[in-house]
Amino acid sequence: MERSYVMLKPGVLNRRIAGEIISRLEKKGLKLVGMKLLKITAQLADRHYAEHKDKDFYADLKSYITSGPVIAMVFEAENCVAIVRKLVGSTKVADAQPGTIRGDYALHTNLNIIHASDSPENAEREINLFFKPEEIIEWEDQAARWF
Repeated sequence: MERSYVMLKPGVLNRRIAGEIISRLEKKGLKLVGMKLLKITAQLADRHYAEHKDKDFYADLKSYITSGPVIAMVFEAENCVAIVRKLVGSTKVADAQPGTIRGDYALHTNLNIIHASDSPENAEREINLFFKPEEIIEWEDQAARWF
């Protein structure tokens, strides 16, 4: 099984659509094994988005991600990272296909509503940034045989 880190950004909570988005991920058959509401500090934002620090959009990205609460989640499935990325859609909102989360709910790329790990390696790094090992819950999914 592979895990992916998913974060619903402040815009999701402000718009009251967290349940809809989580439901879409669950309906696909992804197993939720970790979830919490938190306020990202400037230091955690720097660590999470370290690869973007020198880019022109970094200050706005950091300001947005620290502007309100986020929902941090860990999902598990075979090929989880690729499946989540497909459900989420293109980072550039104008390129996000209808039917994807960004295609259906996002209007501005700089106010992107969701983050999803882009590789299994980054998923592991991001999960470790936001979750302690004991916050990931192993459980037997009785519905797994249906997906």
